[in-house]
Amino acid sequence: MPSGLRFAAAYAAHQIGADGRIAERPRTVPVETPVAISFLGIGYAVMMATPNDLADFAYGFARSERLIDGSADVTGVEIDSAENGVLLGIELVPERHDRVLARVRHRVGESSCGLCGIENLEQALRPLPAVPPPPRIAPTAIFRALEAIRAHQPLNAETGAVHAAALCDAEGRVLAAREDVGRHNALDKLVGHCLREGRDMGAGFALLTARCSYELVEKAALAGIPMLVTISAPTSLAVERAKEAGLTLIALARSDSVLVMSDPHGRF
Repeated sequence: MPSGLRFAAAYAAHQIGADGRIAERPRTVPVETPVAISFLGIGYAVMMATPNDLADFAYGFARSERLIDGSADVTGVEIDSAENGVLLGIELVPERHDRVLARVRHRVGESSCGLCGIENLEQALRPLPAVPPPPRIAPTAIFRALEAIRAHQPLNAETGAVHAAALCDAEGRVLAAREDVGRHNALDKLVGHCLREGRDMGAGFALLTARCSYELVEKAALAGIPMLVTISAPTSLAVERAKEAGLTLIALARSDSVLVMSDPHGRF
């Protein structure tokens, strides 16, 4: 990781109260910067992200894009600072080069939403792999994870403006967590970390401090995560894609209740 990268920045600011009073309130905010991703030296995407845990991001992004099946498919990751952002170069084993070339042919633009750069609907909504049943997880495990997640959000504690993705075991213990200004980036970083460390993502569930959009469901399914918990509501496409993949989807997770949106294996 280049030593010059910052994850948070301080700004002078002042606060205006409802009573008209003005007070100086310096504010620390998370860094958001363009990360230009290339595979095999070919420009692939530019993502707006927090420039921490970028090696994890490289692995997770490659898995979410279906360019790799596991960590062994990645032969190198190079991270370089640039004048206006970060360059993230990823090298793959020769057996995966065809996937990159085929995927590049289907991308006509770049967007973090994952759809805007696709030429046709068939590419946008490709079939998802079937997700294995989750382990037996009691609702108390979800509440335990919700209570524990803040201790694994140091950047959010400093700025109050980033999302977290956490891997939790069946008892609700947080095993790993990653942060980013983008919810999809946070999950990619978590997936990449687990790939690199050889962690089994099918033995528990993932918790995200975000609304549940369709790309989070897809990333979870591709990573083999059997159950996804988000603190905010899902979109219609997220629910439909979860049902398609057989993924257990829990939304609006609060300290006193959760909403079961998809329970294909009858766990709840």
